[in-house]
Amino acid sequence: MTTSCLTLLRQIQVLDPVANTSLISDVLLGSGMIQAIDSQLEDIPPDTNIIEGKGLILAPGLMDLYSYSGEPGYEDRETLSSLAASAVAGGFTRIAILPQTQPPIDNLATLTHLKQQTQGILSVKFDFWATFTHQAKGQQISELGELAKSGVIGFTDNQGIENLGLLRRVLEYLKPLKKPLAIVAEFPALKGNGVMREGYFSTDYGLAGNPAMTEAAAVATLLEMVAVIQTPVHLMRVSTRRAVELIAWGKARGIPITASTTWMHLLLDSGNIASYDPNLRLDPPLGNPEDRIALIEGISQGIIDAIAVDHRGYTYEEKTVPFAESPPGAIGLQLVLPLLWQTLVETKTWSALQLWKALSSNPRKCLGEIVNPIKAGHALELIIFDPKETWTITPSTLKSLNQNTPWLDQTIQGKVITESMINS
Repeated sequence: MTTSCLTLLRQIQVLDPVANTSLISDVLLGSGMIQAIDSQLEDIPPDTNIIEGKGLILAPGLMDLYSYSGEPGYEDRETLSSLAASAVAGGFTRIAILPQTQPPIDNLATLTHLKQQTQGILSVKFDFWATFTHQAKGQQISELGELAKSGVIGFTDNQGIENLGLLRRVLEYLKPLKKPLAIVAEFPALKGNGVMREGYFSTDYGLAGNPAMTEAAAVATLLEMVAVIQTPVHLMRVSTRRAVELIAWGKARGIPITASTTWMHLLLDSGNIASYDPNLRLDPPLGNPEDRIALIEGISQGIIDAIAVDHRGYTYEEKTVPFAESPPGAIGLQLVLPLLWQTLVETKTWSALQLWKALSSNPRKCLGEIVNPIKAGHALELIIFDPKETWTITPSTLKSLNQNTPWLDQTIQGKVITESMINS
């Protein structure tokens, strides 16, 4: 959030997930920096734009650890520009792009092209993951050193584990490069044709089940490998109770792992699939009720470090098919903060600071970054959030190119209002 003149946010709630504080303060902003912050500021310069902040929240911008860009290759699903617009509307100031573009980010040329494409998009900072194998060459490992030096944030093939010998080699090669390796903890051979989490609901709904051991067995295997090799690993899309238990076990023994779940796994479970809404088809699938509860508690206890959006746009034609035939994924950048706030903060399940840590500072820490507290003189990415403003999710209010979300046409509460406040 930047402004050329001075703006005073009077008596606004300032959430600082690094300092672990939530204070009512006056905040003076100008030239893209915090000029001053105190419980009550006096001697405000003339012509300062004064905004009454009562009921509003000022906090660091959010960071998404992994989402999909349709560009290049699938621009009818999402472009970099529409992805950025969705991020800004949802309070995200950084997005890490998964490497499943077309062509994939497994070489320096594609990475350079994407960086050039995002240079003119100033509203959001884009980061890029690279694949650790050449997608067109099967089991050949990518040029990890070259890609690491060129600025990727880390490496992920963004798919389940099929070759443990190859994974071992990648862990060994990456150790000196100091770049995180993000892994989907899943053994695809165990899930078969499952399209929802195996259990009571999969039987009741007549849909093929994907057993929880698909994930749990992979997490257990990864813990053994990382304990020996000691290359830090980030576990993506954690979705089951057993995986949370195993991660807690691993962290207690000092194994260098971090973990994230996705926002929809915290809000919904397999019972919601009664609607057969294809926008609820995810990979990994929504968990059973006990899985969702374990994930919520896992965030509270610090076992699960971060919440990812995993934003994935699909066209109307792609998603207007039977549930089992739908490609997995849904949009979410614009919806994450208000829906999690209303479901978990307003109900006192989490504090506001717990939510903000999982969406802002902890994702950065998962990448090995040092995160600073809010202080005068710092140029920080800040957003303003109104937890009481209501709005309806429609094609005209969504910034994504497509509307593949189960919340379409619903009215929700909570909205990021940074731009409208500063420019009013």
